[in-house]
Amino acid sequence: MHRRAFIAGLGSAAAWPLAVRGQQGERVRQVGVLVGYEENDLDAKVWLSLFMQGLAELGWTDGRNLRMDIRWPGGDVDRIRMLAKEIVDLRPDVILSISTPATAAVRRETQTIPIVFAVVGDPVGDRFVASLSRPGGNITGFMMQEPAIAGRWLEMLTQMAPRVTRAAAMVNPETSPGGGSYFSAEFEAAARSLKVAPVIAVVHNDADIETVIAGLGREPSGGLVVTPSIFTINHRASIIALASRHNVPTIYRDAVNVREGGLLSYGPDVGDIIRRAAPYVDRILRGAKPAELPVQVPVRFEMALNMKAAKGLGLDVPPTLLALANEVIE
Repeated sequence: MHRRAFIAGLGSAAAWPLAVRGQQGERVRQVGVLVGYEENDLDAKVWLSLFMQGLAELGWTDGRNLRMDIRWPGGDVDRIRMLAKEIVDLRPDVILSISTPATAAVRRETQTIPIVFAVVGDPVGDRFVASLSRPGGNITGFMMQEPAIAGRWLEMLTQMAPRVTRAAAMVNPETSPGGGSYFSAEFEAAARSLKVAPVIAVVHNDADIETVIAGLGREPSGGLVVTPSIFTINHRASIIALASRHNVPTIYRDAVNVREGGLLSYGPDVGDIIRRAAPYVDRILRGAKPAELPVQVPVRFEMALNMKAAKGLGLDVPPTLLALANEVIE
């Protein structure tokens, strides 16, 4: 299905009228969705449409036996909390929360309504679940990545830009997994192995982002690892523009950054993660308990390269990285 059709489907889902019975007297089940992305984020809309398509394939038909209440608070923590309460007050049969802040907000509002999370970095560290194999309580879902990926980011960055001998990991403590510490140990261990000086760069706003990137750009050996969070996703335009302006080789988790002008990305297939949440929601709607459903890790990864960005930075793309790329932007 094309992106435009996906997004059109989303609009109709958000506008369904309240109903308690579907066709032929069938009960309409309710799913609340809290999306920690901006509503105008086309990739996020496509990802959510994949989830909806997955539900449809499992027998949950738009407007017949299912109603979805969707909220898009973006990365604003106060708005996330407000809309989480709004979703919980609707008393849905199950809630899908997309992002760590969205999951934290709905978890704070209910200990009884089943929650399936997606795109969460550290569900154990953030105390959403007791363990991956035995979640306990009313919540389970699909984590975004394990800490070891931070070492892979730095390894790939130094392969792309061998001149990098000092690298900063950009984190936002309010929205990053583990309060910004989730990737630190693996990032620093990889840096020692690669003989790179590591820096944990804490950012809270656009001014902080500019300070970090401009500082790296003042020396020819600087590189940047943008650790994923709703903050860095929603501020990606500033990060990409500043990295280009200050000639700083940068790696991201999500391919959307590369499509919008960033150099390199490596990470899990987000659409696949969110789509895989559909069978868990289906099982809960049919009587399963979240505590019975183990937390799942990513199974598909993707890498993207921007050849124009590499040329602008004066970098030659290694054939080994080019061969690994799922997507190459010319």
